[in-house]
Amino acid sequence: MYAMLFESVSKRFVMGHDRARSFQDLMLRTLRPGSHTPREILWALKDVSFMIERGEAVAIVGRNGSGKSTCLKLMTRILTPTQGSVDIQGRVAGLLELGAGFHPELTGRENIYLNGALMGLSRREIAHRFDEIVAFAELERFVDAQVKFYSSGMTMRLGFSIAICVNPDILLIDEVLAVGDQSFQEKCLERIEQVRANGVTIIFVSHALETVRALCERVIWLDQGQLREDGACDVVVDDYVAAVHAHEEVAVE
Repeated sequence: MYAMLFESVSKRFVMGHDRARSFQDLMLRTLRPGSHTPREILWALKDVSFMIERGEAVAIVGRNGSGKSTCLKLMTRILTPTQGSVDIQGRVAGLLELGAGFHPELTGRENIYLNGALMGLSRREIAHRFDEIVAFAELERFVDAQVKFYSSGMTMRLGFSIAICVNPDILLIDEVLAVGDQSFQEKCLERIEQVRANGVTIIFVSHALETVRALCERVIWLDQGQLREDGACDVVVDDYVAAVHAHEEVAVE
């Protein structure tokens, strides 16, 4: 049984809206109806299909702008596809952007309950996991402080701790794991290995290819919004590294 299925998925964004920037601009457009700013169409993903089985640890790699973040936002239902379909089986917990989903005026405690509720947990379930979340994040002294006073490392620790402690079926992790000290990164990686051993599906996006090799058995390579390669981790990573080096050599010439 699969955890996630992308079928012919494309995502389009429209860039350069026609909204007037000033009263003079509005008057000019009124007097000259044909003076609208042309809109640019950007296809962040183009006809991408893949299936991720339950319990797999899969990495998504690609250069900046290749469609990785769009792919993750489709997985968390932040976005919907323009074409095609995304089918997700199970509860998804995502750590996609530093502080995403946190309200800066609320305390760490309040944000734990807020984020847990957004993930579909009842207040009783969150309360049951609360101490574990705070302890893993190492924020016992700061849990009742407003999140706006947290450092980037503290925010990352709390976000990761919530995602990892709510017993998700699918765990999505973006490059944000690079934030924080070395000891906490190692602690996070150990915990990821534990949840993976318990059958949780891991989807990991990172430029840290050695971490990708350590965590994942399969890699999906996106290139300019299209699926370039999908296969065994070492094979795809080696091909990706070779392509990046070739591109850099051409750029230098």
